[in-house]
Amino acid sequence: MLQDLDKTLHQKGIRPTAMRLLVLDYLLKQSAAVSLSDLETYFHRADRITLYRSLKTFEEKGLVHSIDDGSGAVKYALCPDGCSPQEHHDLHVHFFCTRCRETFCLPKSRIPDIALPEGFSAGEVNLVMKGTCNTCRG
Repeated sequence: MLQDLDKTLHQKGIRPTAMRLLVLDYLLKQSAAVSLSDLETYFHRADRITLYRSLKTFEEKGLVHSIDDGSGAVKYALCPDGCSPQEHHDLHVHFFCTRCRETFCLPKSRIPDIALPEGFSAGEVNLVMKGTCNTCRG
């Protein structure tokens, strides 16, 4: 398992420190996107700055993508294969549950290309659907 985590980081050009390996292992076990606060709660003895830098490095190298779901906290989820430091290829819809406040990636629901007027340049694209997840509905 540790070898797989180490290999994943190496493939993305990320130096595998102990904390980065722990954060990656945690992310792989999550069904929903996580915030920095979630990581702080789980790794209660870890330094907040180290956790933040791990997430930002993962994002810069195309391992995770950030999600602004409107909850006030940026969340992070693993990218599908194919994302790179130059470009994230994960333009999919996200779902925010208004009850449990979890955010889920919906990778099968792609965000369509949008033709911008001449002179316009998109910085980021984000589409969040809000409602109740299957756990909270039940």
